[in-house]
Amino acid sequence: MTFIKKQSVKQANKSKSAFRKINDWLHLWLGLISGAIVFVVCLTACIWIFNEEITRLIDAKSNVKPQQKEVIIPSKIMEIATEKFSGKKIESAIFKEGRTIDVGIGEWEDKERYTLKLNPYNGKVVAIETHYKDEFIFFDWVLKGHRFLWLPWKIGRPIVNYATLVFVVLLITGLIWWYPKKWNKTTRDKSFKIKWTANWKRINIDLHNVLGFYSLLFLLAIALTGMVWGIEWYSKGLYWTTSGGQTLTEWKEKESDSLQKGKHYSLKQAMDASWKKVIADNPKSEGFYYRFPDTTNAKASIYMMAYPNKGQFYNANFYYFDQHTSKRIADDALDSKKYEEVGFGGKLRKMNYDIHIGSILGFPGKVLAFFAAFIGATLPVTGFIIWYNRKWGKKKKSNP
Repeated sequence: MTFIKKQSVKQANKSKSAFRKINDWLHLWLGLISGAIVFVVCLTACIWIFNEEITRLIDAKSNVKPQQKEVIIPSKIMEIATEKFSGKKIESAIFKEGRTIDVGIGEWEDKERYTLKLNPYNGKVVAIETHYKDEFIFFDWVLKGHRFLWLPWKIGRPIVNYATLVFVVLLITGLIWWYPKKWNKTTRDKSFKIKWTANWKRINIDLHNVLGFYSLLFLLAIALTGMVWGIEWYSKGLYWTTSGGQTLTEWKEKESDSLQKGKHYSLKQAMDASWKKVIADNPKSEGFYYRFPDTTNAKASIYMMAYPNKGQFYNANFYYFDQHTSKRIADDALDSKKYEEVGFGGKLRKMNYDIHIGSILGFPGKVLAFFAAFIGATLPVTGFIIWYNRKWGKKKKSNP
């Protein structure tokens, strides 16, 4: 019996050893293959997380002291924009509490577009910004690097998506590699503490292992939510799993009833009527975005969105209205349902962006996401140094 037990233990140890070897091999080579991509994606994430806060500091002229007043209605915005830019298309308006209303003027194909900045309470023009078709906008550049590595979209996007999937595998295999074979004071210290008094090679290993462990859950949350936008089978599968087998309804462009054109409201009247419904439904909203329909297209709809909480998007409410009747257009898509109306899977999907950038926990959450992303950017670097030192870093003994 003792012999059989010993044999069983030996076989179990061999199996564990083989599993560890496979795990470590995957971690090493997947890390070397995807390291540069992970570095860029994580580093650009660090910068992007605080883009709004940085913009507020740089663009101080757009800061407006919040007042206990109603913001100006859409028709007023249209009148001011038409006076300043006669013949130009009024594209959209966006407002966040404490900032101007930014009105987009012109189409994306135009050589020049404009942003008309208005005081949200009295409509006074604060500033007019001119944007050129090929101009460099820093945070747009950062986002392009984060999403598709500044490559053509069809090439860079899949690379980032599947590199993120590989990163998830790296985090799991890294945890397995990190897990000590024996739990004693020495292994606990190596696993949870950085020995700053050691040589730089030891410190580099600790930075990789210890910081990787502490940031693991945050990086998993960031990576798993990031894949929702890029990998269709993963996105649908995640929703199906978390919603109890429901299928995610695909978004479709909403259309106005073109037969009602000229029978009810003018565009200004329809915008104001729609706006009143949105405000009545969101009396404490701290921000909004709406799109003016293309008047040359009788089927174009009015799109409005209200942000109940400043800096968060999970409980934003979306609305589509007929531009001729101001009637709300029925829609079964998840985005058009309120956060309170959907189940766990729907709530999780609505929280996806806020989880991704950490804002689900407010500003402290964004700070945590920043440090997690920064550590994520260091992991390929420290990992490569570990591999290099083990393979080529040892000093060769000189022949006597």
